[in-house]
This record gives sequence, structure tokens and C-alpha cells, in this order.
Amino acid sequence: MKPSNILFLMTDQHRADTLGAYGNAMAATPVLDELARTGTRFDRWYTPTAICTPARASLLTGQAPFRHRVLANHERNVGYLEDLAEGSFTFVEALRGKGYNTGLVGKWHAGTEKNAADFGFDGPDLPGWHNPVENEDYLGYLAEHDLPPYAISDRIRGTLPNGGPGNLLAARLHQPVEATFEYYLATRTIELLERYAADADRDGTPFFLELNFFGPHLPYIVPNEYFDLFDPAEIELPKSIAETFEGKPPVQRNYSAHWTFDTMPIEVTRKLIAVYWGYVALIDEQIGRVMAALERLGLVDDTAVFFTCDHGEFTGSHRLHDKGPAMYEDIYRTPGLLRIPGGPAGQVRTEFVSLLDCTATILELAGIDPTPAVDSRSLVPLAAGEHPEWADDIVCEFHGHHFPYPQRMLRNDRYKLVVNPDSVNELYDLERDPDELLNVYEHPEMRDVRNAMMQRLYGLLRERGDNFYHWMTTMYEVGEVDYDPTQSGLDETTYQAGERADAAASVAPVAPAPGDQAWAPAAPDAPERRSA
Repeated sequence: MKPSNILFLMTDQHRADTLGAYGNAMAATPVLDELARTGTRFDRWYTPTAICTPARASLLTGQAPFRHRVLANHERNVGYLEDLAEGSFTFVEALRGKGYNTGLVGKWHAGTEKNAADFGFDGPDLPGWHNPVENEDYLGYLAEHDLPPYAISDRIRGTLPNGGPGNLLAARLHQPVEATFEYYLATRTIELLERYAADADRDGTPFFLELNFFGPHLPYIVPNEYFDLFDPAEIELPKSIAETFEGKPPVQRNYSAHWTFDTMPIEVTRKLIAVYWGYVALIDEQIGRVMAALERLGLVDDTAVFFTCDHGEFTGSHRLHDKGPAMYEDIYRTPGLLRIPGGPAGQVRTEFVSLLDCTATILELAGIDPTPAVDSRSLVPLAAGEHPEWADDIVCEFHGHHFPYPQRMLRNDRYKLVVNPDSVNELYDLERDPDELLNVYEHPEMRDVRNAMMQRLYGLLRERGDNFYHWMTTMYEVGEVDYDPTQSGLDETTYQAGERADAAASVAPVAPAPGDQAWAPAAPDAPERRSA
């Protein structure tokens, strides 16, 4: 395969159900819907973890979060690493070694001390988790085009349990579209695309260009035409708005209070969803400007185009906002679109794939061995219409946001298992309960499903080297154990399968080895315990 140019379009905290291509009849997303129509839509695309920095570090490295160990955002870090270790493999380094131009415009948030330029990306330095409206380059853009500064009104927020004002969830932006941070990002991307196109014309240099929007992450701050684009009265509320948290981990109820859901009228939730969809429409239009530039420059046939995000968003589902320690589909299943040169149009794939798989895909498109991306598998065969063998389930993980909170999830065609070491585990039948309202983990009729999934998850974690499995060994029905679960190294032979089988087949008592002590409770009238 000839090395392909690559345009990587990424949003932040983006629900799949905001796009027309994913079934939203009201959506205003013609550009992304067209990408789905001309490429491949993945219906089971998951994030490895629903938190910004760890997910973005996984994209860079092709490693699961437990492996690269950047496990939380800087702003809410709970003691984990904040940057990738020195010498970590990244696809950027590999692309540059192959002679690629590599650019990134927009949200970085994949580390604290190191920025995008440290990894070899061209583009403005834009740190932080939300639109950095005080950034020098953005302010220079406004001044150059005689555009007004950032200003907001009509703030939407609830009331915290302590009586204080809750987190800002949305607001009306008093700027024209041309002054929005989203328009600015698309403009800078088009400028870099034009520079890379000139290099390609001159000497054939391929490019990788990543456009990372900060939205539609909350707070949803958009101009009038997007703030009022959708009528709240026409918004259908998610069924999980009926969440009671009965039989669920208590942390979910606490998170709902943190995000002040119950302090706001239901009409406010409808408005928040409407503004969120408006934010998605704004971003879709800006992506349209970039796609138009790609066509104007004659690059469409030679460029692979990705669209995805780092993770999803609750927006009122399960009486929650943002993301957090609740492994629901709302924040783990995300949009994923991919169009490769020569690939079939209008394809829909149902394999379980991950943001992690983008790393190996990027490398294959560039003609680079994807082996260093150890937890990543190239999507090129799927996007090309092939039918390779593929796993029929997927593992996701979480390590905490605001506080440490380890979780692991196994999702297959029908069921989802979530292991919560500090609390109750969760099991959802997604065929009967697609909104994940009923936790059936303790239901007796689910025992066989529960045990099979627990054993499958346990085996996958052991294969990967994810030490979370140690807790599972002693707490749940995980099947045969072939090692000393105390990790002492002092009793390994007890757990070796061959010796256990020999012992079970023997009808004769086994004499203790020299020096072993055989102990049994004394009979009621025995004066003392005896040793053999």
C-alpha cells in the first residue's frame, strides 16, 4: 500500500447518538453523515477509558491505560503519572521517521509537562481541557480579523449539596461564528493543510494532520444560532432519566449530586440536550470547511479520514453529566468513522473496535510495522471490506477522576459485566435493557452468564498483564487458579494443575512431606492437639 495522507478529526466528550449517521433524525450533522456514507461506520467503537488524558495517551502509544500508566487528568489527578515515560513509543515519532509532516491543531491534553511539539507535532500550543480563550494565538486571530472577544450570558448550572453554585453546564456566547474557538481551529487547520499540500506537490511528502476540537465537552458555550437551534420541547429525553440507582454502586448517586441533576427542572435538562446538539452542529460545520479545503487541494483520493472522540458524555442520562465512575454505554460507546483510499462506501461494521485501534491503523496506512502498538489492531482490513477473525468482546478500564476508583468492564454481543472492587458489581442484559437501568448481577438465573463473563474477563486481564486480576482471584468465581494467589512464591506447587489432578485421582491418603505439620481440630475429649 502506498503511504496515505491522514486527516484525523477528533472531538471531546461526544455521544454517538448526536449524529444522523447513528440514527438521530433531528441531527444537523451533514458533513459527518457524508463521511459515513462514503466510508465505514463502526457501530461498536469504544474508548479504552472514559477520561480525556488517559484515552489520548492510549491513542498516541497504542497501549491500554494500565500499561502506559497515565491514568487521570492533570486537573483532577489523584497521584498517577501525568506524562508518558521517557522513551515511550508514539505513532508521531514513527511517522516522522517515515518522512511524514505531522501536525496537531486544537486540544492536546495528553500530558502535563510535555506538549504536542515535544512529540513532533506542528501547530499552535493549546493546553488545557476547555477552549483556552485567553490563548495568545487565538487573541491574535481575533485582532487580525477585527472580531469581538469572548463573552457569555444565560448561564445554566444547578446547586451543589453545600448550597453553592454548581458547575457551569452551558451558556450563550456573544460572538459571531467566525470568532468562535471552533472556527479558529478549523482556520488554523486549513492553513496547515495548505502548507502540507504544497510540500506534497513539491516533493511528495505525505502528511498526518490532527484536528482536535475541545467540544462538545461541557460547558456547552455556543452563539445564538446554535444555542437556540433545537427546540427543547421536541427533545426526547433518554429513558435512563428514570434512573433510581437501586442496586447500583452508591458512587453513582453521589456523582449525580455532584453534577446537581436533581436541583434543575426537567425542562432545563431538555435545554441542555438541545444546546449540546447545537454544539455538535457547530463543529460539524467547521469540519465541513476542512473537508472542502481537502477537496479544493485535490487531496481526497490520497487521504484517509478518521472521525472519533476520546469518550462520550452523559448529558442527563442516568441523572448524570460529564463522565465518571459509571461504565455505561453513554460514555464508553462512541462514534467512529473511517474512510480509506479505495475502500468501499457506506459500509457498517459491527465488530468491537477501540480508539486504541487507531494507532495500528495509522501505522499501517503509513506503511509502518504496527507491532509497537501492543494493544492496538489495525482497522484497515475492516475498512477495506475484508472479514478477518475478530474478538467478539471488548475490555475497558477506569482508574478514577476526582478520586481513585478502579473498574474493569467486559462487553459482548448481549451482556456487559462491570467489576467494582469497592462496591457491588454490575451486569446488564443489553438486549432486554439497552438503557442499563436494571443491574441483574445478583439475579440467580444470571449465575451462568455472570460466571462465564467473570472467567473470560479474568483470563483476558491475565493475558494482558493487567494486575487488576489479583483481586478477582480471591473474590469471585474465576475458575481454576494455577498460581499462588498470595503471590508469595512459597506454595506454587499446590496450584499446579497436573499435581491437583493427580491428587484428586488418588484414593490413598498422602503422607506429609518430611517436616510438614498435619493439623486437625481436636476431638471434644482430646486433651491436646497432636502433630504427625
